[in-house]
Amino acid sequence: MSVVERRPRQRNKRARQGAWDAFGILLFVVMVFPVYWMISTAFKPDDQINSLTPTWFSLRPTVRHFRDAMNQPFFWNDVVNTLIIVGVTLVLSMTLAFLAAVAVAKYRFTGRKVFIVLVIAIQMIPGVGLIIPLYVVLARYHQVNVLSGVIIVYVSTVLPFSVWTLRGFMLGIPKDLEEAAMVDGSTRLGAFVRILLPLIAPGLVATSVFAFITTWNEYIYARILLNDSRSRP
Repeated sequence: MSVVERRPRQRNKRARQGAWDAFGILLFVVMVFPVYWMISTAFKPDDQINSLTPTWFSLRPTVRHFRDAMNQPFFWNDVVNTLIIVGVTLVLSMTLAFLAAVAVAKYRFTGRKVFIVLVIAIQMIPGVGLIIPLYVVLARYHQVNVLSGVIIVYVSTVLPFSVWTLRGFMLGIPKDLEEAAMVDGSTRLGAFVRILLPLIAPGLVATSVFAFITTWNEYIYARILLNDSRSRP
């Protein structure tokens, strides 16, 4: 192919690449704009928020809205309750999910395939449809209006997806690495700590972020199960 014939193809390739880049930038702007508008509105005075003419950049930023929110009754108590719920849920769900993922990915046992299918099926159940039975069960064991009841619900909510995600990371780690470490004299626990745990660390971080966001953003269960102002998140 001559140089003259190659130049039009290179120009077409650059044009296509430029079009895709422009499309990606446009998509990024569309996705980021609601976040920008939310943050900018939080610092706008009331007259700019309620104005029919939108204000893109406020020249009179204010923190009065944050100050008013912090001065509400039980605000800091609600923050502490939220941190307790999210922290305990995160620790329990990641510990249980990690152990379950190791068992499902590394060992063969009776009912293993059924367990995997159930993990997938549980994620298809709508959470709204479980509110009434969960409330009845928790009320029977005096877990309504206490943080432990919501923590139990949140752990059961994020656990199936966490197990499924960590299992995928586990399957990507060759079993030969653990066996080679044991051949070199390491115990099974040592191979687990030195080989498996560092390799699964990115998966733990990604799954922990999912569990944190899911627990932090959940509203319906907390609103129904926690009606006491002192235990509300």
